[in-house]
Parts: sequence; C-alpha cells; structure tokens
Amino acid sequence: MTFKLAKWLGAGLLWLVVLALLTIVYAPAFLDRIYYQGSASDHYDGARFENPDGAIDYPVPPGEQRGNLFYRFLVGRQDRPDWPQHVSVKQTKPPARVEGDAMHATWIGHATVLIQTAGLNILTDPIWSDYASPLPGVGPKRVARPGVAFDELPKIDIVVISHDHYDHMDLPTLKRLWRRDRPLIVTSLGNDTILRNAGVTARAVDWGAAVQAEGATIHVLRNHHWSSRWGRDRNRALWSAFLIETKSGNIFFAGDSGKGDGRWPLEALKYGPVRLALIPIGAFRFYPGQTWNNSHIGPEQAVEMYDQLLPAMAIPIHWGTFHLSNEAYRTPPDMLAIYMRCRGTNESPFRDHAIGKQVDVPRASFRTGPVSAQALKDCAPGSAALAALK
Repeated sequence: MTFKLAKWLGAGLLWLVVLALLTIVYAPAFLDRIYYQGSASDHYDGARFENPDGAIDYPVPPGEQRGNLFYRFLVGRQDRPDWPQHVSVKQTKPPARVEGDAMHATWIGHATVLIQTAGLNILTDPIWSDYASPLPGVGPKRVARPGVAFDELPKIDIVVISHDHYDHMDLPTLKRLWRRDRPLIVTSLGNDTILRNAGVTARAVDWGAAVQAEGATIHVLRNHHWSSRWGRDRNRALWSAFLIETKSGNIFFAGDSGKGDGRWPLEALKYGPVRLALIPIGAFRFYPGQTWNNSHIGPEQAVEMYDQLLPAMAIPIHWGTFHLSNEAYRTPPDMLAIYMRCRGTNESPFRDHAIGKQVDVPRASFRTGPVSAQALKDCAPGSAALAALK
C-alpha cells in the first residue's frame, strides 16, 4: 500500500467517524431515550430536567458558529494550547482498608477519586477507559494512566455517579466493578435506567434525598449542569453533587458543575462540617480568551466554593487527564495556586496532587495569614500572572 493511498484511507476513515458523531448529535428523534418518568418539580417539567437557577448557555466566540467550533474540535484543528501526549504517572497500590478516624484519598485521574476511611472504600465517577467517548478509539483520549491499576483496587463498597456524560459514567468500568464487587452505586434520577440497561444495578434518588449504607449516608444534592449520551436524550437524566456522611467525617463531591447561582454548595453544610471536598477546576474554557463557562467552574469559582465549605482539605479534580477544552495542561492548577495565595493561606489545603499519590486528609483546616502585596497583584483581573496562563 502506497503512502498516498494510506493517507486517503485514513482521511476517509476520519470523515466516517465525524459523520457518525454528527449523526448521533443531529439524528432524528428515534435516538431519544426516556430514562425517567415522574411528577413535575422545580427542576423537572415532566419530560426533561433543568437547572432551577438558570439554563446552561453555550458561548461561541465572536464571528464563530457553533457547528464550526464543534467540527474543529472533532478533527483537532481548534488551535487549542498543546497538551502532552503522555503524562508520567507513578501508580500506587492502596491498602485493603483504612480503619478508624484516618482518611486517605487517592486521585485516580479526572473526577475519579478513591476515598478510604472508617473501613469504607468509596469511588467517585470511576473511569478506567482510554477514551471518554461513545465510540471505542474515538474522542478525548486519556493522557495519564489511572493512578491505581484496576486490578490493584481494593474491594469497593460505595460508588457515586454524578451524571451520564461519558467522562463521568463510564459503562465499561462500571460493569467491571459491578461484576467484581457488587458495590452500592448511588446516582440521581434517570441514570439508573442507563446502568440497568448495561446490567448494572444502582440506586437513583432526587436532589435532597439520601441513601443509607452500612457506615455511611449518601446525600444527593443540587448542582448546575446538564446531561446527554446521544444528543437527542438531552436532560432526560438528572445531574448532582454528593455529601457522604461517614463516622470519620463528611466528604463533599461537587460532581461536574458550573457556578449557577453559587448557593448550591452550601446545602452540604446542613449535615455538618466538611472534612474532604472534591472540587473541579478544569475544562472551563470553550475557546481561547474565555475566562470560564457556566457548564464548568474554573479555579476562581473553585476557590469561592472552597471558601463556602472551608473543608480540612480540598482536592482539585476534573483536569489533567482528558483534553476536553481550551486551556493548557497546567493552567487549572497554576491558576488555582494564584487564587489560593490571595487568601493568605500559608500551607494550602487546596492544591494539586499527583495522580496516584495517596494523601492523608487532616481533621482541621489550615489557618490563613496576611496576604502579600504580590499575591494581590497576581490575582487581580487582567494581571500578568493570569494572562500568562493560556
């Protein structure tokens, strides 16, 4: 086969993939799905869910059209800052259990975190697949391998799933977990239907409801996002955050969310102080120059959420694993560090950790001190320090 022929075949295959993805998004109504049916509420109109604090908007840069932006994203011509093709990860082997008051957390990558405490092993939005996509081998590819090899995972007791997007509800991973461990899987309304169709059993409840587990109570809470797996099934299933009460302290998982009205994180404090908070910081730029969008919070909004919750420790998630948006690889944690310095925090309880590193979660939070003049200058809107982060 000549090089020219191989090139043409490769281009043809790429166009077939693009056509398949566009068909999924714009296909007729037979690709719609009904995941949930119930009484109407302030966030469900009887057919689809919605954010009671305002709809999700999809910003488009001046002079652009959404279709062109989507196409260039698919074919990799969106002039996004370069990401590394591969990020080195030192995988770890967690203990079988962590008993008593101790709490260990291991960032597996993206929004997947293993929390071990009070004899429980808890996983958030587990994904071990190489691609976050409905089509194998297509779409955003993992640049960093999971921080824990799947076969090195201890027996999992509780899994929480925030919503049905492919980078958060990864069916291949969930089927493996279900076959191996039969964990209690907790999610919000409608997502249980998707999982049941894949042979996985889950408990789905509405915002404000809770699921009891041995040694824990899982509260499903409001956040600000959207859902879809096939385009036409948009908002047929609900999205959520979680507050997990354990004997050793409360764990807050923000899921995947924009800022919305900014009040929804406070609902976690109804159940007492938060010891560990998992807060997203990445995929906040849809196009160059944009500072944040209302589907995903960025570092500035993440620090606002931290200030609302004041946990003993917060771990930034939803960055550095899949190239989903327009910021550079290190922009989210570097920007987070700037905003945290503006709080005057000496040893930051909210900073990035290496994928695979097991961290001990303290009981008490760090105290703040005076803010330096340089820190105030760096975090001012339009500062050189922030402008340098693409």
